Amino acid sequence: MSSGHRLRDVEQQHPLLDGEEAAVGSAAGEAEQVWFIQDGCGMVCAFITWFLVLYADFVVTFVMLLPSKSFWYAVVNGVVFNCLAVLALTSHLRTMLTDPGAVPKGNATKKYMESLNLKPGEVIYKCSKCYSIKPERAHHCSICKRCIRKMDHHCPWVNNCVGENNQRFFVLFTMYIAMISTHALALSGYQFVTCVKLQWSECSDFSPPVTVMLMIFLCLEGLLFLTFTAVMFGTQVHSICNDETEIERLKNEKPTWERQVRWEGMRSVFGGKPSLLWINPFAGLRLRRLLATRSRKAGPEFSV
Repeated sequence: MSSGHRLRDVEQQHPLLDGEEAAVGSAAGEAEQVWFIQDGCGMVCAFITWFLVLYADFVVTFVMLLPSKSFWYAVVNGVVFNCLAVLALTSHLRTMLTDPGAVPKGNATKKYMESLNLKPGEVIYKCSKCYSIKPERAHHCSICKRCIRKMDHHCPWVNNCVGENNQRFFVLFTMYIAMISTHALALSGYQFVTCVKLQWSECSDFSPPVTVMLMIFLCLEGLLFLTFTAVMFGTQVHSICNDETEIERLKNEKPTWERQVRWEGMRSVFGGKPSLLWINPFAGLRLRRLLATRSRKAGPEFSV
């Protein structure tokens, strides 16, 4: 490194580099791989999330809809609920298995510094934990053991950080979970009314005590999920529209970047003009490349 450049070790960043400059080299290879964090708590939380969604699908399908005497009521609600469940779980997978914007490890080398063509006296920042040159708005995650570009927060329920590359999928996950929770609560309310009017033995293939227990647990789950995901969805949309991550808001960091507010912010996260692709978690999924890649361990994260 030439004497005209200054390199500072910091844990919090106020950098001069943008995300594209920091992603040179090894980041190009990581972009072709699936990202997975080997964190025990996160993996347990992710499993619980899937279990609860599948439990809700089981109760709705086998306890409420299949015993229904109305064919079209069962078909329409079954198709809608299961489609929303698939979209929610796909969004969860995309959030969990997408690199959130990790900065390459250990790139604070003399050769890399020279490739940046820095101006004399220009200050750049290095993370003292993962020894990476920190791009603008990057923060270090102690669980992922990496600096993440535009890191919003680390969510154990998706076993990953929410950052520049996967925030869109996290927003879709919270939206679809809130939708299926609302749908499940509405179906549960209708089922309770129907079972009260009729005999409990006629409104379900399960015994009355089992039916009541399954539906009560579903209602509690639905209320909890709806409250949590609706709040998260609202805060995420607010952050995107104000171009401010949760970490930046909590630390009260003054913006040194040009903010993309409202629709500009939404387009920067979801890509392009408003369309159905915005709410499609399958968009951009390359299955052949995913199946053709090899597994590789790299510290706390596991790339496939």
